[in-house]
Order: sequence, then structure tokens, then C-alpha cells
Amino acid sequence: MPKNFHYNEMVKLLGDFGYQELKIGKTSGSRVKFVNQVGDQIRMHKPHPTGILKAYQLKEIKEKLGL
Repeated sequence: MPKNFHYNEMVKLLGDFGYQELKIGKTSGSRVKFVNQVGDQIRMHKPHPTGILKAYQLKEIKEKLGL
């Protein structure tokens, strides 16, 4: 797993898998949800201040995508 995978790179990767980023509510803050066309969801908090994803986030995304 990469140690410096940025949130923006993850948004692009999930887009390639058919997921679209959605904000969760008006006051969602850093909470986001990604939904694909069949309704599968990935929920997470945006990493800050650096934007670099944590290892557990990468692991969860990898498992969700079946990689």
C-alpha cells in the first residue's frame, strides 16, 4: 500500500470504478460518501490537513473494491 496516497487521487480512482462523491448533509464537514450506479456506498472522512489517506482507509477501500 502506498504511504502517500492523496485524497484527490482516491476520488479519481473511485470515479474510474463508477463512484461519485457526495457531501453528506449541509453541515457534513469532512464526511463524504461515494455512491456507484447500483447503490454501493463508501463512507469516509476526508483526511486533513495533508490530504494523505490513512492506512486503514486504503485497506477499507481496497476491500470494498475487491482488489
